[in-house]
Amino acid sequence: MPKLLLSLIAAIQIPDLRNKIIFTLSMLIIFRFVAHVPVPGVDTQALSQAFQQNALLGFLDLFSGGALRNLSIAALGVYPYITASIVIQILTPAIPQLKELSQEGELGRQRINQITHYIMIPIALLQGWGQLTLLNQAGVFNSFDFGLNFITLTIMVSMVAGTVFLVWLGELISEKGLGNGVSLIIFGGIVSNLPNILGQGFYLQNATGSLIILIGFTAAIIFTIVLFSEAVRRIPVQYGKTIMRGGQVQKQSGSSILPIKVNSAGMIPLIFAFSIVILPATIAGFFVNPLSTSFGSNLAKSISNSLNPTNFPYWILVFILVVIFTFFYTLVTFQQQNLSENLQKQSGFIPGIRPGVPTQEYLNKVIVRITWAGALFLGGVAIAPFFITGLTEIRSLTLSSTSLLIMVGVALDTMRQLESQLLMRNYQGFMD
Repeated sequence: MPKLLLSLIAAIQIPDLRNKIIFTLSMLIIFRFVAHVPVPGVDTQALSQAFQQNALLGFLDLFSGGALRNLSIAALGVYPYITASIVIQILTPAIPQLKELSQEGELGRQRINQITHYIMIPIALLQGWGQLTLLNQAGVFNSFDFGLNFITLTIMVSMVAGTVFLVWLGELISEKGLGNGVSLIIFGGIVSNLPNILGQGFYLQNATGSLIILIGFTAAIIFTIVLFSEAVRRIPVQYGKTIMRGGQVQKQSGSSILPIKVNSAGMIPLIFAFSIVILPATIAGFFVNPLSTSFGSNLAKSISNSLNPTNFPYWILVFILVVIFTFFYTLVTFQQQNLSENLQKQSGFIPGIRPGVPTQEYLNKVIVRITWAGALFLGGVAIAPFFITGLTEIRSLTLSSTSLLIMVGVALDTMRQLESQLLMRNYQGFMD
């Protein structure tokens, strides 16, 4: 019997671990029910056409777990929370109060999480209004006059409440279940769309060769994602301590490894890059007038056409922005960790490197070098769907790179947690 199957059976046989698995699955089922509760006054046919014409809506639908495509009360998904979390991470080193909270241990992290929840509400309101405005221009709301009226405000409040509810479900999963709850919410939404994507393959005719190529490329991308997600640069660290024994001072030393991930930024650079690339085309879409030949209308048409996901300049810009944001996000988060200072407090040092500033400079050089590999990897994964679509000519079945990164990352993280739970009980883990 395969080792993975034996580990799964062992996990199910452990009562408390089985309860965690059942609890996690139950919360995900509740999420899928909520994702199908619609808001009133929606023209479903116009909604479907809007998603075919607007790339920004498809990107935001990823973080709503497909709820935006149904325009349900959970249409905003957990995207406002993710945005608030990113804002807090970027502002923490710049604002002294936040920096102090980040250094206060568990109590400080709870306070920062509370601030993130407060920031999430206005972001959700703004995002909700923006999404509803875009959908109204596409003719999605025909049964009432869209504007600052009671029905519109009711829909916005319902969507914000849906976001708060999903974040609460995610935190319950993190506390009482397995894995990162918010990530599993996004993961559950992506997986729920897979049957529709795969089902479309059965309706394709004379595309057997293209399907084989598509499956091969997708498998290669997943393998590469796993490879880079697990890749680390191991830096040896020596620890020295002084103890008193028998009235005499004795020195003891030990060694350890400081692992630095090649791709420590995860999927965040892709989110930044796609959001920025899609935004100009979306704004330009408001000013495009097919019947006008004015300079403003022509400029809006040019921007909209150049930054269309079917055009090569769009993907070149995505690649450049992913590389830039990978360096930016990695260096910002690295500075927040204060590795050299923490090593010095623990009497640790890197062999051949003096503690303090020289250690910080050495670690900075290492981070920059390995981040090049991570940045080029993320950039390659981001533009891979464009080349796969060009080779196979099957646009409808191509999963986005962000979706693949989320799926693989969440699966690996959940497997690690299950493995640690099994190893605590002297069972063989998933990844042995």
